[in-house]
This record gives sequence, C-alpha cells and structure tokens, in this order.
Amino acid sequence: MNNLNKNKALLALEDGKYFFCKSFANNGEVFGEIVFNTSMTGYQEVLTDPSYTGQIVTMTYPLIGNYGINDFDIESSKIQVSGFIVREYQEFPSNFISKMSLCDYLKSENIIAVDDLDTRALTRHIRISGAMRAGISTIDLDPESLINKIHKSPKMAGQDLVKIISKHKPYRFVNGKPQEDNIKYDKNIFKFRGKKHCVVAFDYGIKYNILRCLEMIDSEIIVVPASTNWQLIKDMEPDGIFLSNGPGDPEPVKYAIETIKNLIGYRPIFGICLGHQLLGLALGGKTYKLKFGHRGANQPVTNLKTSKVEITSQNHGFALEINSLNKKDIEITHINLNDNTLEGFCHKTYPIFSVQYHPEASPGPHDAHYLFKDFKKLMEK
Repeated sequence: MNNLNKNKALLALEDGKYFFCKSFANNGEVFGEIVFNTSMTGYQEVLTDPSYTGQIVTMTYPLIGNYGINDFDIESSKIQVSGFIVREYQEFPSNFISKMSLCDYLKSENIIAVDDLDTRALTRHIRISGAMRAGISTIDLDPESLINKIHKSPKMAGQDLVKIISKHKPYRFVNGKPQEDNIKYDKNIFKFRGKKHCVVAFDYGIKYNILRCLEMIDSEIIVVPASTNWQLIKDMEPDGIFLSNGPGDPEPVKYAIETIKNLIGYRPIFGICLGHQLLGLALGGKTYKLKFGHRGANQPVTNLKTSKVEITSQNHGFALEINSLNKKDIEITHINLNDNTLEGFCHKTYPIFSVQYHPEASPGPHDAHYLFKDFKKLMEK
C-alpha cells in the first residue's frame, strides 16, 4: 500500500474557532454538529451508529484505524456520521479479521475524514463552549467564508432526524441480520408465537447489537418504522414493545410520542436512549439539550435499586429533566455520577422501564446486560 496522498483541509466552528488539518479520505465539504467520543476502541461502531446522524465526530483517543474494518462490528447498513476527525490516522491496519482499511471504508461511502490537528484542544473547546455547528472543507480554506456557511446550516435542536434515518418498511431480524419480508400487521406475523417472545421494535435509528441482545433473550423480532400507528402494533399482538435509540432532538418526533402514549399499559415497554426520552415525553416529562452530551464507553451510573455503580456506554446530546416526571407514577432508577442527570426510570403501575445509556454496547462494558433479562421477565409475566 502506498502512502496516503493527503489534501489540505479546514475545520471551522460556528463560534469562530478553526483548525487547519489534512483530509485522509474524501474531498469536499460537509456540515453538522461537532461532538467528541472518549472511547479508546470502537470507531467502526461509532461510524455506523444511526444516533450520530447529522454529526461530525471527534475521537479523543489519538491513534485511529490501527485494527482496520471488519464484517462484524457494524451497527447499521451504512456509515451514519457526517464527518470524522482523528488526531493521527493509522494507515496500515493489523488485525486478523480486518477486511479493509478505515480510509478505504470511508472512501467507499464518500465520508470526509481529517487528521493532523490537535484533537485535545478541540475537545477542550467543545467541553467549555458546548457542542455546536461545524464544517469541514477541502474546497474552501478561508475560515471566514466557511464560518459564514456554517451559520446557514441547520441547528441540531428542533430537527426531526428520526424521519430521515428510520426504515420505511417493517422487517425481521434473524440470526443477527435484517431480513426483508412481506410483513402484514396482524397477529400471524410472528412465526414462533408460544416458543419465543414476540417483540415489536420501533426503529428510531436502531442499532444491530440491540437487536442481537433481544435475540439472546429468546425473542422473535419485527422491526417497524418510527411512524407506525399504535393500532397496527396492537393488531400484531406482541408480548413486548421496544423503543430504540436514535439521533437528534426528541421533542419534534411527535408522531412517536403520540404512539407511545397509546401503548402505555398495553404491553411491557423497554426504551433505550432516544426511546427513553420519547417514553419520558409520552409520560408528561420534558427534555433539554446537554452542553456537550455524553459520548463514550466509561460513563459511571448509579443503580438506585441496588446501590451499585455501572460503567456504561453512552451517546446522547439531550436528556430528560429529572424533576419533570410525576413521582407519583415514576420511580427514578439510575443517575449519572458525573453530572447527576437522569439515566433510567420505571413506572410504578405499568410494566415499563427505560435507560438513557446503552446496555447493549459493543465494544464497551457489559455491566447493564441484565436489563434485557428484566425485559424478558416482564414479558413472561
């Protein structure tokens, strides 16, 4: 493999901060919300996580690309990030399951990626000033010009990104892979009713590993579009309902909130990340935008029921206001130890619970895998 032919590039932020850097994948221009992820590994999972739709992701670990790209560590059908930033790209991967380099992977899907900039300074700036709009360009290297373009790009707050990322047709998830099928919304859709738990999973930007974890608790899974009507769900007569992760601001996703309202009390419900936020909104809560969000594989969370600390993987820029939930109906179950934000709750009457973090995370800690077993127990009841 020849050495990369890198081109000059410019990263600029909406507050006027900018960094000259080099493009190691594609050339062009892209805009999005700039965020950072503190995980040391897992860049392939980060790239393919639908929750990063509309975002330019900075990896804080300095050496990225050293184990290449394989066929297993994907969370969706394509790369989801708008742009990718690393301190130093590793051109020659060393891993027996690697099928291609990170550069080739990014090029195959026309994703702009840059390196050769101080990602520590960039991360510190985001922590102090907050996540904001940004742009990467190999075309326009004039900071003032690029910053003007950034101010014309859409803000993350107020956007419904779920309608962009959610699949438009229902599908089965079988043996770790999505499987297209002519699905009709009726109780006969489940082939293994009585032998497996029948789960309907809403696709707000669902990760494959969540579906794999649901399979591990003996579930037959039908994944449905985010806009699916609540009556169609009842026509399917599932044993449980799963509300998935997803990108962006939960408040504009009003169709999903309305659907969840009509499913509360019908069957056990389990929500993760955006699903957790949407469930909270359906129960009368409120959400707000975090300053720079939680993105990484080492977030400490207290389980208030057990008094144990769980190390968790997280990826979210919005959160539920802990005091906006009705404490007569809702029990707070998990709290973030870094900033005391809400990480989980359950309903005191109905078989409903949710968490803000990712118990399915891979790579990452497995401290919270028990939540899928808890969902199984609720369905068995």
